[in-house]
Amino acid sequence: MTTAVHALRYLQPSALRPHRLDLATSGGATPHGAADHPRFFTGALRHPDAAAAALLAVADVAAARYHRPTGAASLDPVVTADGDRLRFESFSGCGGVHARLDVLPEGLDGAATGHGTTNVDVNAPLREALRLRTPGERLQLAVGAEEMAVAVGADTLVERKVPLPARWLKGFAETQVLTARFDLRARLAAAEAVRFLRTLPATGRGTVRWVVPAGPGLRPVSRPGPGAICLPGPERLAALRPLLRHATALRVYAPPGTPAGPTASAWELALPGGRLTLTLSPDSSRGFSGEGGLLDLLADAAGADEDVDALAALLAWDARIEPADLAEDSGLTPDRVRTALAHLATSGQIGYDLAEAAHFHRRLPYESGRAEDRNPRLRSARALLAADAVGPAVGDVRAVTVGDHAHHVRIAADGTALGCTCRWWARHRGGRGPCSHVLAVRMAGGTRTTTGADGAERK
Repeated sequence: MTTAVHALRYLQPSALRPHRLDLATSGGATPHGAADHPRFFTGALRHPDAAAAALLAVADVAAARYHRPTGAASLDPVVTADGDRLRFESFSGCGGVHARLDVLPEGLDGAATGHGTTNVDVNAPLREALRLRTPGERLQLAVGAEEMAVAVGADTLVERKVPLPARWLKGFAETQVLTARFDLRARLAAAEAVRFLRTLPATGRGTVRWVVPAGPGLRPVSRPGPGAICLPGPERLAALRPLLRHATALRVYAPPGTPAGPTASAWELALPGGRLTLTLSPDSSRGFSGEGGLLDLLADAAGADEDVDALAALLAWDARIEPADLAEDSGLTPDRVRTALAHLATSGQIGYDLAEAAHFHRRLPYESGRAEDRNPRLRSARALLAADAVGPAVGDVRAVTVGDHAHHVRIAADGTALGCTCRWWARHRGGRGPCSHVLAVRMAGGTRTTTGADGAERK
């Protein structure tokens, strides 16, 4: 898995002109094909104070390690322009927090937003410049294919493109499949949102808290129960604190139903002209990259390469992906569209917007069609299948032979895999996706697995 490296060639140097910042770009992809010097956005942010604070929050998450906070973390948010808005995304250094700032059309003042994706290094000098900017000062922003620039007053800081961390790729893939199963569980007005968030610790040891909607706010409870929402590692919401003076609402998303144990959750702070969403993994020590939520879909590989190519040709940084429209335009069945989108997600091309309840398209600098390289369990399952390791069904059990040992996959009457005798299943109980043995049995045509909204397989 490598990141493409291109020589930077500009028509002219980037420059800050009166009331306008021109940022030269070099190379990029658009819905109309490759472009040598695309321009994604040129203009100003209508709510500069909130936007500056939110962009800093995305950078702060990228710089943070909430689990074992030692060593340097990445500082390179991903920026996507999809026609009418800008999305800034990052993961924490430990991989357990995903941050996304959506600057919406009402937050942008400038030319029409273009289409494209890049990643930039928002380093310490740029962050400090944003922190020290005068409140109310006009903030101009230009985003290009190879770099981003923010103009603060009369000074301009240009940030070069940096490699996208490999661990983020699986994080992007897993968070979209996880959050697509979430429901809106609570909505707090600005005053209640501020009150609740100010009660949370700024630091901690990864404790798990539970809250339930109570009147206009949220009330803490001691254990999971009906209506309970998991807040895993409340200190991981600390990045929202500097934004409280700008908050207009707080929306909380989580899996439906009564949780049996810790689950992921998403906390969306509504801002003037945009929103910032922090998605928390089920545990502070648990990154998103190993959740395994896509494995069941990736196991359905028949004709996937052709289907992936067909769908990739139809996607062009859509702010909202409509699977039904894709099925009609591509001639594929809804199930084949769903499977092909899962394969595209492994290269980071699909995200999920909880507020819109829809997927969106981005294009990261990774090759598609290499799902097995990024999912060792899937690769192991295909190897087991090729080695004819999956035995016939004996009652409700199928054996998978590995060397001189056999693992037994139990199957329900409807064909659903209920469990496996391997160590992975004993440790995670399906909570981080199926093991390679269950996947191999599924690919052999003997089972299917169903996943709950928390990513765990239903039993």
